[in-house]
Amino acid sequence: MTEDANRYDASQIQVLEGWEAIRKRPGMYIGSTGERGLRHLVFEVADRAVNEVLAGHAGFVDITLTPDGGVCVADDGPGVPISEAGGAGSTGLEAMLTRMQTGAGTGGRNDVTLGFCGVGPFVVNALSRRMMAEVRRDGVCWVQEYARGVAVTPLTEAGPATGSGTTIVFWPDSDIFGTAEFSFDGLAERFRELALLNRGLEISLTDQRQPVESRSVRFQFPGGARDFVAFLDAQAVAPAPTDTIGFEREDPRMAGTMEVAFRWSGSREELVRSFANSWPTAGGTHVVGFRDGVAAAVTAYARERRLLTATDPDLSTDQIGEGLTAVVSVKVDDPEFHGAIRNVLGNATVRACVGQAVQEHLGRWLEEHPEHAVAVLDRIVQAARRN
Repeated sequence: MTEDANRYDASQIQVLEGWEAIRKRPGMYIGSTGERGLRHLVFEVADRAVNEVLAGHAGFVDITLTPDGGVCVADDGPGVPISEAGGAGSTGLEAMLTRMQTGAGTGGRNDVTLGFCGVGPFVVNALSRRMMAEVRRDGVCWVQEYARGVAVTPLTEAGPATGSGTTIVFWPDSDIFGTAEFSFDGLAERFRELALLNRGLEISLTDQRQPVESRSVRFQFPGGARDFVAFLDAQAVAPAPTDTIGFEREDPRMAGTMEVAFRWSGSREELVRSFANSWPTAGGTHVVGFRDGVAAAVTAYARERRLLTATDPDLSTDQIGEGLTAVVSVKVDDPEFHGAIRNVLGNATVRACVGQAVQEHLGRWLEEHPEHAVAVLDRIVQAARRN
């Protein structure tokens, strides 16, 4: 091997920054260059608008899949600031669309991250052949155009504005995504989920790609987690023997709130959906606490009613799940997730707080609904004895 072939010095190191790095390795930022990645583009742009609504600064978020392959995300908030941001000589709008974000929103229990890792709309801009931004603020409408992460026009005053808000329209770059297309159902699933977990949130999703078959859905659920359980059980064949049991509680010990809803259906399957700060989780301390609380309440009631004998062991968390449909949602100020994909919550205090709240609430419900309680307990006890 020649000396030149063995040589390795600083001149051979390629440094990519900003939009170049994103376009070189898009999967690092949005997960894939297929349909899943396209979906995350929408989430990264909608992130800010959703948090404006949850903070009480806006009333709605509208997402439209346009006939020419673009996506329009609009809200009626105060409008992204157009003044200089951070002394860098760029406006707040340019900073948002040309600089990497460290996370969406302001942080805290009510902050929502929709996208892959909350990197912000700069990633979307870098992966779009074109992006148009419109800001309606203080009675003036401002517009600016971008291409592949770079501003191609200055921020321009386009005339008077009616109302306020921000509209971002982007067209994904086919050089990156090829022929991949947005999935209406995939987007609807996540936006429905967010609306179910956040009662004050109103989101509409419209598909105009095929005008003859245009469709639109609006998501807003005043029942919160109770509505979520009803949605999950909507396809159940057998009727539910119990009404939905649900409650909300704030607990300063966990520096957050919990919303729990559940019921036993006629099915033999268990379906438990869990979330931390509106992010879907595969498990964690909130789920363990929920199971602890249900098992403790059911065991105590079964012993009081002599459905368990003195020699029978306590019912375990594995034995109370047959036919159980549940939604367990916690929102904490400082969530501790296991792993980069944030699918397991690790806050230790959450387990005890959720467990105690579920035990108390379910215990009262069992006392107040003896006929339903006996039906549920008899089923659980008989299943435990069979196993």
